[in-house]
This record gives sequence, structure tokens and C-alpha cells, in this order.
Amino acid sequence: MSKDAAMRKNVGTVGLFTMASRVLGLVREWLMAHFVGAGLESSAFYVAFAIPNFARRLFGEGALTSAFVPVFKGLAENDRMDAARRLARAVATMAWLMLGAAVLLAMLGVGGTLALWPSMPERAAVTLRLLLVMLPYALFICAAAFGMGVLNALGRFAAAAFAPCLLNLVWIGTLLAILFFPGLSIAARVRILAWAVLAAGVLQAAFLLRCAARRGVPLALSRGGWRDAETRLVWRNTATAIVGAGAIQINALLDQVLAMSAAEWAPSAIAYADRLMELPLALFGTAFGTVLLPTFAGRFATGDADGARAALRGGVRDMMLLMLPSAVGLAVLAPDVTCALFEHGEFGPESTVRVARAVAMYAAGLCFFGLAKALTPWFHAQNDMRTPLRVSVHLVFANFALNLLSVLCLPVEWRHVGIAASTVVCSAASCAWLLALARRRNGPLGLGALRVPLVRTALAAAAMGAALLAAAPALARALPGGSMKRNVLRLALEVALGGAVYFAALGALLPDARSAILRRLLRRRR
Repeated sequence: MSKDAAMRKNVGTVGLFTMASRVLGLVREWLMAHFVGAGLESSAFYVAFAIPNFARRLFGEGALTSAFVPVFKGLAENDRMDAARRLARAVATMAWLMLGAAVLLAMLGVGGTLALWPSMPERAAVTLRLLLVMLPYALFICAAAFGMGVLNALGRFAAAAFAPCLLNLVWIGTLLAILFFPGLSIAARVRILAWAVLAAGVLQAAFLLRCAARRGVPLALSRGGWRDAETRLVWRNTATAIVGAGAIQINALLDQVLAMSAAEWAPSAIAYADRLMELPLALFGTAFGTVLLPTFAGRFATGDADGARAALRGGVRDMMLLMLPSAVGLAVLAPDVTCALFEHGEFGPESTVRVARAVAMYAAGLCFFGLAKALTPWFHAQNDMRTPLRVSVHLVFANFALNLLSVLCLPVEWRHVGIAASTVVCSAASCAWLLALARRRNGPLGLGALRVPLVRTALAAAAMGAALLAAAPALARALPGGSMKRNVLRLALEVALGGAVYFAALGALLPDARSAILRRLLRRRR
């Protein structure tokens, strides 16, 4: 199998399991909307959950993995597997010790704050009590993320892509168990969910560490290799990447905090909208980004810069074949998607309007979010953590300023939309900047060759959007809202119509594109 075919097969594998995870995530959010709603408790839960998730994205899947994978892959590609194992054990041991100390100090700080300030506002008290339970999740999920990085560097993507399903399965199981205790208050429900999140973190860590050991890289604690040149390189790059990744995650955290100050329902509205946006982004953007980092690293390690450029072009082309129609469809169908998936139980029509507005805004930036996931690994694979760092640090101030303006200047019902818009604007600026810096570093990338196919893909997506808008009144008359079954059926018909129009238009504008999507993204080894 050629390298390009192997990359596309791996993208298909990651995409398949990521799709399963995101579908489970939608089921999870559907149940959350029913049992928890979009009020104070829900917002407090999502803010508390965002903090250990911040550690995962910053230290686990973000800086450490980005710094570790290129060095580990370089050793493995040059037949130094023993050195690669020694590197993995040394880095894992040091990371767990540092994270364990940080989590312990954070728990002491949160517990002390609750004890010394008993009269704090209810909003803060609820959030801190949930945070105290979920803080250890950061340690376990970072261990899982490191195991995921090892497996991806070895070219074993299936187990790593499946692991996020475990969190959703535990979460869903806990929500379903609440059915047997109808008298539980919403506050009690979110406390139970906090403990379930912690249990899921333990399960994910155990699963991925076992998978890494079975692939010949046991991540046992070790005192050896701490001073090796490769270990020092990983930590130097990690320190640089932490600042850049930290800027991104601080932005996300500030979004939640500013949203809480804008309105008590705003963080949960943004969280529900983010969940809908994450379905296509994770299925296509994250799948490509996950595979491209070790792909780029392997090709740069062997001096194949032209192969890396070809992988980037192919990744962007294949990603946009599905990301562009996803963006248009999500923007046009935002109210119907939100209503069909979430409007029941504690989640009412007013919440549907709020979430749909944020979904439509996020959809405008979907392609930029995906492109960033392909461009950042380009630099990380060359052990260049500073370039994405500079871009992130500059844009963190712009994002914060735009968010603050949204909270201060927009009407209450539109402030969360302004927060989403600032994320889109900054993502677009980041992509443009990274492309310019990549060309300066490595010369022409050949992305100009994608201009015509991307324009034609955009036209096919626009035709799909026009068809959906034209059909909306007839579908609304045939299946008026009011029951969840009718809402779901109407959405299913709209998705089927949109898919048919897009593939028909794509076939007329790009005759080989329809078969290419299936061949490149869904092909599996038989």
C-alpha cells in the first residue's frame, strides 16, 4: 500500500471512530438537555468540566503530544525503537509526576476557598464544588492522551480514536440511570455526572496504556532517560508549545467565563452549539489533523519534503470536499437541528433559539477550524513550536477584546453569538497567517492547484443550501413542529435532500469527486 493510500485509510479509521464518538456525544447532549436543561447547574457543570479539559488539551493532546510525536517518530523511522521506548517512558514518568503535583495543589486551593468563603455567590460555589470532584480527571485524561500519542506515532489509530467513546458511554449510562431516580434534583444530577466523568477518565487511561503496552511500548514509571538529548528536546518543545496551546485554551476558558458574566444560560448555549459544530469538525478536521502529524513527521524525518507537501494538499482537498457542505448545511439547518436534537424536557423553545444562533455563527468558521488542524501539525512535525506560538499569542488578545466588546455592547440575547463570532474571526486570521509563514519556511506548498476544485465544491455546497431554503416552507407545512418525532423526521428529510443535491451538483462540477470521497475517506483494508 502506498504512503498516500495508507494515510487515507488511517483518516478513514479515525473518521469512523470519531463519527461514532460524536454521535454518542450528541446522544449525551440530548439526554443532558432533557435531564439537566440549560440553566445555572448546567452552566456550572460545563465551566467546571472545561478546566480539567483545559489541562487535557493544553498538556495532553496539545503541547506534549505535539512535541513528543515528531521526536518519537523520528527515532522509530530510523530503526532506533529501543531509544523510542526509553523516550516514551521517561517523558510519561516526568509528565505524571508534574501533573499529579499540580492537581493536588489545585484541589487544596479549591477546597480551601470553599471552606474559607462560605458566603460566596451560589454560581461560584456550585462551580467550585463540581470542580473539586472533576480535577483528578485531568491527570487520568492526560495519561490517556499520551498513550494516544504513542499509538498514533506507531500508526495504530483505531484504539486511540475509539477511546473518546468510553467517556460518552459512561456519561450516557449515568444519565440513563437517572431515569430510575426521578426525584433527584438537577443539582444532585450534575454532582453524579461529575463523579461519572472522573470514572470515565480512569477507564480511558487504563484502556490506552494497555493498548500501548501491547504494541511494545509499556509506559511504566522509569528513572532512566531523563537526561537524554531526545527527552530534553521534547521538553524544550513542550515548554514552547504550552504557551501557544495555552493561549488557545485560555481563549476557550475566557469564552466560558465571559459567557457566564453575560447571562447564566450563555455558557450552556455555547456548549450545546459547540457540540453540534464538533460533529463535522471532529469527523473530518480532527481525523485529518490526527493522521497528518505523524505523516508529516515521518516524511520530514526521511527528508521527503515533497511528500509532506503532497500530503498537505491531499488532506486539505479531501477535508474540504466534506467540510464545505457541512458548514452550509449546519448554517441553514441550525434551528431545525437544535430543535430536533435538544428541544424536550428542561430544554425549551427559548433555549433552541439561543443555541441555533450560536450554531449558525460557528458554521461560518467551520472550514477555518478544520484548516487550522491541518496547518499546525505542519510546523510541529518539523519540531517548530514557536511559529504557531507566535500566531496564537498575538490572536489571544484580539479574541479577548472582541469577546469583551460583545459582552459590553450587544443585547443580552446576542452576546453569546458575538463570542462565537470572535472565535470565527480569529480562526480565519490564524489560518491566513500560518499559510504565509509555511510558504516562507518551506517554499510554495502547491495549494494554488486546489483553487478550481475548491471553488466548484463551494458552488455545489451553495446549490445544496439554496435547495434546502427553497424546500423549507413545504417541509414545515407537511411536518409542522410540536412533537419530537416530527422534528426528527423533518430533519432527516432535509439532510437526505441536502446530501442528494450536493452529490448531484458535485458530480456535475467535479465528475470524479463522488467516488473520490468514498475511495479516499471510507476505504478500509479488507
